[in-house]
Amino acid sequence: EVQLVESGGGLVQPGGSLTLSCAASGFSFSTTAMDWFRQDPGKGLEWIAGISGDSVYINYRGSVRGRFTISRDNAKNTLYLQMNSLKTDDTAVYWCAIAGSGVAPGRQGTQVTVSS
Repeated sequence: EVQLVESGGGLVQPGGSLTLSCAASGFSFSTTAMDWFRQDPGKGLEWIAGISGDSVYINYRGSVRGRFTISRDNAKNTLYLQMNSLKTDDTAVYWCAIAGSGVAPGRQGTQVTVSS
């Protein structure tokens, strides 16, 4: 069974930083491309970043490029999202996902709130 568990969210002031983690199990993590998504209430689900299994291919949504860094540790079956220079617009629930699979309904994700 595929399991993805996000952690690391919280309350941070504008300009601050957070690192999200995603613990993966139930599939071959090292050979699977992964994505980060987010959704703020009232807005649609946004793809933020993606990374190939070998970390060779990485891409970002324009609004986070230069501020967010996606990475992975295949030895630990863990995906990361380092978020710097956070803005109030970054407030959302964040999820990791297998690339191309989207976010299944009912998944908890991790809440990031950027507020002074």
